[in-house]
Amino acid sequence: MYCFKKLKLNKDFRRIYGRGRSFVNPAFVTYVLKNRSDDIRIGITVSKKIGGAVSRNRAKRIITAAFRECAHHIPSGYDFVFVARTRILNSKSQSIAADMMKNLVAAEVVKKSDE
Repeated sequence: MYCFKKLKLNKDFRRIYGRGRSFVNPAFVTYVLKNRSDDIRIGITVSKKIGGAVSRNRAKRIITAAFRECAHHIPSGYDFVFVARTRILNSKSQSIAADMMKNLVAAEVVKKSDE
């Protein structure tokens, strides 16, 4: 299992929103920013617009599971923030992982041959 850290501080989220590059998908938005450490860090944002607590937690679990599938392709030293959209609740983690890989290739984090 590949290890990554969770972002929890508001200042980290704001830094990634401000300086990072964004990549849009129907199910989620990906923000990517290179960091100065050797860690891969992710943050997940789900608004109340998605639904109640059960729906929001399900969206977080789907994104986390999809990221675990993609994590072994990602070099260390990147921060990611994933913002869930309403369409994520109708998706499985495998399809979200495929969309996530497309966003990571577009962000030039992962080379196309690593897919």
